[in-house]
Amino acid sequence: MSKQCNFGFNPGKTDAFNKFKNRSGGFMESLSQDYEGLLSLYEASHLGINGEDVLKEAMEFSVKHLKSLMGQLESDQADQVQNSLEVPSHWRMPRAEARNFIDVYEMDDTKSLHLLELAKLDFNLVQSVYQSDLRDLSRWWRDLSFVEKLSFSRDRLMENFLWAIGIISEPQFSKCRKGLTKFTCILTAIDDIYDIYGSLDELKRFTDAVDRQDLKIGRTFLIDNPPVAMDKLPDYRKICYLAMINFANELAYDALKDHGFDERGYSVNNGSSDCLKLGSELFYWSSLITRLSDDLGTSKAEMVRGDVAKSIQCYMNKVGVSEKQAREHIEGLVKDSWKKLNGECVKTSFPRPIVNMSLNMARTAQFIFQHGNGIGTSEGVTKDRVMSSFIEPIPIEEFDRTVMQQGITMF
Repeated sequence: MSKQCNFGFNPGKTDAFNKFKNRSGGFMESLSQDYEGLLSLYEASHLGINGEDVLKEAMEFSVKHLKSLMGQLESDQADQVQNSLEVPSHWRMPRAEARNFIDVYEMDDTKSLHLLELAKLDFNLVQSVYQSDLRDLSRWWRDLSFVEKLSFSRDRLMENFLWAIGIISEPQFSKCRKGLTKFTCILTAIDDIYDIYGSLDELKRFTDAVDRQDLKIGRTFLIDNPPVAMDKLPDYRKICYLAMINFANELAYDALKDHGFDERGYSVNNGSSDCLKLGSELFYWSSLITRLSDDLGTSKAEMVRGDVAKSIQCYMNKVGVSEKQAREHIEGLVKDSWKKLNGECVKTSFPRPIVNMSLNMARTAQFIFQHGNGIGTSEGVTKDRVMSSFIEPIPIEEFDRTVMQQGITMF
């Protein structure tokens, strides 16, 4: 907990684990039959950074014995262990983990009914905020007319909103969630234009139009100063271009209205540049995990359709190994990148919300691409996750409400 909260924690100091070791320096074999203790040890080991060898030992010890215990556990316990071995809790998207943990806790014989119902109520209340966000976004998406005018592009409002919830789930940050969703929707359309639809000549003209336009937030006035290069674009390109510009101006307007910050004419100075440099490693490792997770989930399908080589294929070509070996290597890079990201989270001077968003971007990428291309399709696992995250509330039975009322009366 000290490590997760960055509270009084000294990087590399792992003395707390020594009490679980024997005189020869290894972990005590008496721990090997305690599945809950092993699971806690395993989860804690994923908060490690480079140089913390004891956490590496803890991971190897806990994985070995958890796997050996699988056949002896009850079905719900075995499922919990299997889920953790696949994706440790430190790597999980917060809202999805909240929903999953409620289900796990409900099966616990020692559960507190009051605490359980409060958790359900909290989840449903936060979900209602997401539904309000989604109503606003649905109107915006419909008015944008991308579905009709850019029919070749992916219609992925719900999936992109899931991304935004993963990155910033707190109910009070609706405006940020909606902004992230809009950005991702527009970016998805631009990505599809470049990848699958636009001709080389059209792509050059679109790039030229963007290069010619002053895209500094708040300095684009299309009514008074329409970009000359825009006239050469086909209609579907103009719609996408204007959506991008209008979104940038919307951000500038909100910054001025809500924070009194006029971004017109704003440029990156030495101070802000130095600040970004100090945090560049935090963003780099988060982005690398996102990129590699994407490759692990989408490379097979994208190679079939003739897309560019991903990290897996690049490693196969460079070293001359099988696809399975290449995937294992990339998975190893993801694990190493998490250690680097953990280290940056401990030493960064950025505010905690920025740190959390960086962590959550990596977590959400692994969540989205865990079972394949979670953005390329809206069916299967992706649909189930969308429904459970912000469409379907957790049922609260009449008996449970009675228990809650009694509990509230007691307080």
